[in-house]
Amino acid sequence: MNTVANDGHEATPDESAGAADPTDTDSQHGTFWALSDEAQTRLESIAFESLLHGLSDARVESLLRVLGWPGSFACFAIAGTPKASYHDSRSTIAKAVRDLGGSSCLIGRHESWCVALVEVRGAATPEVTCTAALSAFSDKQPVCLGPVRKNASGAAKAVNGVLNALRSAPAVHPLPRPMRADDVLPERALIGDSDARNELYTAVYHSLLSDNADDPTLSTVSAFIQSGGSLDATARELNVHPNTVRYRLKRAAETTGWDATNPRESYVLQTAIALGRIRDAH
Repeated sequence: MNTVANDGHEATPDESAGAADPTDTDSQHGTFWALSDEAQTRLESIAFESLLHGLSDARVESLLRVLGWPGSFACFAIAGTPKASYHDSRSTIAKAVRDLGGSSCLIGRHESWCVALVEVRGAATPEVTCTAALSAFSDKQPVCLGPVRKNASGAAKAVNGVLNALRSAPAVHPLPRPMRADDVLPERALIGDSDARNELYTAVYHSLLSDNADDPTLSTVSAFIQSGGSLDATARELNVHPNTVRYRLKRAAETTGWDATNPRESYVLQTAIALGRIRDAH
């Protein structure tokens, strides 16, 4: 397993001198180069910082292959405040991934958080890995698990998704442990997370739409939220019986997975509807 540590050093491309060339043909085919410890650390730091800044072009893909990642992969991220030192947390996470039969694992540090990007392999699946690595993180601070993403572009989204979720965590009480990055989609959108905005638009707002222009799902859910969750007020607004509103909301929850009668899910729906209408108007 290739465990990566970012010691907070701002690495630059020039610092990788003496290491394997990330664009070398052999590395592009998945060959793992025997790197010196210093070169390994510098390349790892460059890879983490690249993903942190949203970079996922061919150079980053080649760099990941030099570090032992396959050309095509599924991955997820876990992040939280280290329980003791960063290095202790890194070791705990690396061992958890290794014991589960995992392979590639990129571990870095940003601000006060420790972030692990893990390839899905063997038993190293998101929930199992997070449970196994939970002891690496502080009991008093939130821990975030992100969804599965694909390849370098997805890796960049995974890393930034869990970090933005942790930044958003103070706005939500109580929080599960671990929390999911998707648990705070509205809050992430508020702090400028474009991936969260896209998720709200495509996964939530679009779930309320239908090819049938007469489908009442969106109008009913929207009216119910705007009324403050009143069945009677929604019924008057739509000129239908309250039982009709109740039936439509139940059907909407079953078909979309989002329940407007649940306060938290109602807030997610309200944010998604606002974003969707704004985006569709332009």
